[in-house]
Amino acid sequence: MRFKSTLLLCSLGLFALAGCGQPPTTADAGSPSSSPAASTMASSPAATASTSTATVAYPQLLAVVTKTQTAVETKDFAKAQQEFDQFEGVWSQVEDGIKEKSGESYDAIEQDMDKVGAALRASNSDDAIAALQAMGGHIQSIPQG
Repeated sequence: MRFKSTLLLCSLGLFALAGCGQPPTTADAGSPSSSPAASTMASSPAATASTSTATVAYPQLLAVVTKTQTAVETKDFAKAQQEFDQFEGVWSQVEDGIKEKSGESYDAIEQDMDKVGAALRASNSDDAIAALQAMGGHIQSIPQG
């Protein structure tokens, strides 16, 4: 049940992020996703890690984790692998900044990547979900700023 609640919250967060390119309203004017850098980065994935990665790239990392987890839950390991393959592309844009901010988070995410990859190759949904949940927690615990 806790897992479903977490998945629901992540999904709602992703839907909220989908509106990042729109002008902020009073309700979300203070949120990190409403910054001009967020809409710029969303349209330009090749932007460097130094341009406000905390407000943009981390939600993208979480989006990949959520999509991968959804595929694992339906036992579609081919789709899960396809979704998780996108993680490296997003990760490569932000990993240096994360390593500078928190070497512990960086190391934990690198280990999580290995665990997720191994679980997907073995088509082990329990291990994959556990590793993806751990990865999501490690991403969310990265210090902002």
